[in-house]
Amino acid sequence: MGLPQMRTILHSDMNNCFASIELLHRPELRGHPMAVGGDPEARHGIVLAKDMIAKKAGVKTGMALWQARQVCPDIVFVPPRMDLYLRFSRMAHEIYADYTDLQEPFGIDESWLDVTASTSIKGEGPAIAEDIRRRMKEELGVTVSIGVSWNKIYAKFGSDYKKPDAVTVITPENYRDIVWPMPVEDLLYVGRSTNRRLRKVGITTVGKLAESDPEFLHSLLGKMGYVLRMFARGEDNTPVSREDYRAPLKSIGNSTTAPRDLVNMQDVKIIIYVLAESVGARLRENGFKCNVVEIWVRDNELASFVRQKRVPRSTNITSEIARAAMELFAASYDWHKPVRSIGVRACSFVDASMPEQLDIFTDEAKRDKQHVIDCAIDEIRGRFGFDSIRRGLMNCDPELSGLNAKEDNTVHPHSYFESGNRTGVEDVYG
Repeated sequence: MGLPQMRTILHSDMNNCFASIELLHRPELRGHPMAVGGDPEARHGIVLAKDMIAKKAGVKTGMALWQARQVCPDIVFVPPRMDLYLRFSRMAHEIYADYTDLQEPFGIDESWLDVTASTSIKGEGPAIAEDIRRRMKEELGVTVSIGVSWNKIYAKFGSDYKKPDAVTVITPENYRDIVWPMPVEDLLYVGRSTNRRLRKVGITTVGKLAESDPEFLHSLLGKMGYVLRMFARGEDNTPVSREDYRAPLKSIGNSTTAPRDLVNMQDVKIIIYVLAESVGARLRENGFKCNVVEIWVRDNELASFVRQKRVPRSTNITSEIARAAMELFAASYDWHKPVRSIGVRACSFVDASMPEQLDIFTDEAKRDKQHVIDCAIDEIRGRFGFDSIRRGLMNCDPELSGLNAKEDNTVHPHSYFESGNRTGVEDVYG
């Protein structure tokens, strides 16, 4: 029996996607620093994308709008048009479909493509990547950077390695020269906190991570230590999902930057209830209850934290989600600074129709009434709009409560691990 064929994986990333698409439709902005973000007057939102001029001026994706204005006073903000970006994403996937049906989105502007079965017809991986790069520019008017490798992690690394409008090929022969000398934070899922931990023990490059003792990494990072070592060594064997695959929901959440700093518990309560209404409505819409509620809080100096707790009973009742979030906030925040942004997330789902063990300490009739009220509110808003019915609490501060979180904010995206695919770490380390 012969050896299995080595996979050919591409990762295609549209360069400055939202900004590039906006410049196609707003040619008068060419030559000016421009970024796609929220409403600068209401101080709502962050930089989602920026053009090359803004990037050179120091504007970064994820910056608050006021920060971007500080580093680039002449910047022009345009509001995001997600329907337009989704249309370009669909057109990009139509191009990818000429090469493979194994295409897995990693956001609107990025996708992995397994073209292994196409190489005998369409040419080797680098040739396919160059063809896609050319077609994206000619047919859609946007540029892409594409990484080519035998696994998803190195393919993603390759698309980030050289930008814009480039193809980078990472092979078993050259990965030690290309990947291993790079900073460890360039590897997928080495975030700020993990980077600090690794650098504290002298692991500063991908190569040092790859050659570290796996048990030491496990003691430092838990199971993720094993995973990141495998990523660094090019041992990730996660398959590319088919184009029509959608990972099951693992969490539902919304976050928002408030139009002004939040300075007391009343302010926080208003925002948390706005977000909890969105989360509760989405849970009910999808037929789930949650067992865990999580909050994310960022102060006005951009320091942030995450806290979560298990709720006494699985729930999709808005008031119960909000109450749990408020309890988390009250136990975690000492008001050393005003609050700028808050997020609420529901996790650990169960089917809403699943029977539950009752207890004598819970008023089940009251809970049933709350659920019926929530469902009635969902129906009214579905027919007459979000503002057709509001809680009395929202009248305390119309500025803070004037947010339709269900429509105006983004559900937290799926992660690399949510598809249910195994990375192989369970097979190696148990």
